[in-house]
Amino acid sequence: MSVQEKPRTEQISGARDRAVVARVAGGPDVLEEIEVPAAIAGPGEVLVRHEAIGVNFIDTYFRSGLYPWPQTPLIPGAEAAGVVEAIGPGVTGFAVGDRVAAVTPTGAYRTRRALPADRLVKLPDALDPATAAAALLKGLTAHYLLHDSYPVKSGDIVLVHAAAGGMGQLLGPWLADLGAIAIGTAGGPQKVAVAKACGYAHVIDYRSEDFVAHVGAITGGRGCDAVYDSVGADTWRGSLACLHTRGTFVSFGQSSGPIEGFRFADLARGSLTATRPMLFDFIADPAELARRSAALFARLSVHPATADGQIRLLPLSDAAAAHAALERRQTAGPTVLVP
Repeated sequence: MSVQEKPRTEQISGARDRAVVARVAGGPDVLEEIEVPAAIAGPGEVLVRHEAIGVNFIDTYFRSGLYPWPQTPLIPGAEAAGVVEAIGPGVTGFAVGDRVAAVTPTGAYRTRRALPADRLVKLPDALDPATAAAALLKGLTAHYLLHDSYPVKSGDIVLVHAAAGGMGQLLGPWLADLGAIAIGTAGGPQKVAVAKACGYAHVIDYRSEDFVAHVGAITGGRGCDAVYDSVGADTWRGSLACLHTRGTFVSFGQSSGPIEGFRFADLARGSLTATRPMLFDFIADPAELARRSAALFARLSVHPATADGQIRLLPLSDAAAAHAALERRQTAGPTVLVP
């Protein structure tokens, strides 16, 4: 069953769930918490009671209308962790009470959800739901970025923008373990301190320093083997300028807005490579999802999901506030909604 399919919901004996929805595209204020028909597990599906729901930039892209909606009203949310409450016909490998998590493009901002069984992964006993909801999407993304979009080798020099954010806090120590020299950018002294605690060899305060000039000084004019850029509009030109000959530009987000004005000829300086990967193309195969999840869970058993172990917990009803803070870049580390 495709990850794009809409999970089936029906009303049973008047039962209702709670969900945060957007009826029209717009800013955070379009989000509202409402009652929705209770979810049930149909054929091939598992009913999950959510305990923790991750907040990610992809949620804001759908809410704003930047990404097309799979249905109206929209229920945002790409990741959640919870407990299995019911098993639909034809499902094997899961039992009521199992602790599970899932990543899908939308649909997670609700108290319960029916999902295709092949989209679920079982959680290790030691992994709490808040950490799982904070780390699954970002961790799976980090895995394919470092192993597929640009396979990092020991000795590589790599630049990561937004190094103090949830993704940056995962990428920093992972790059260090791979033997790379990681350079991070962050905004302001507090975020610089967070990034420095995450394994980055150098951290540049982009608010007070020209990151392109600073990267040039750090690398002796050589530049970077790869740049991981989740910021987009504000950084892409500088990211390309930071690459050495045959370097790779990996654009995997646009927190400052979409990239505009890019020309294929921009890559001619130094025979550069550019890629715009999407997570769901790297986990569409259930076996690949299981393989990447296992690697991530093994890593989380050794490395915390955040530099200080702190995850910002908010009630589901505060989804709009969570979106506003994320878009203003006022967060350091992950935010999780608790139903």
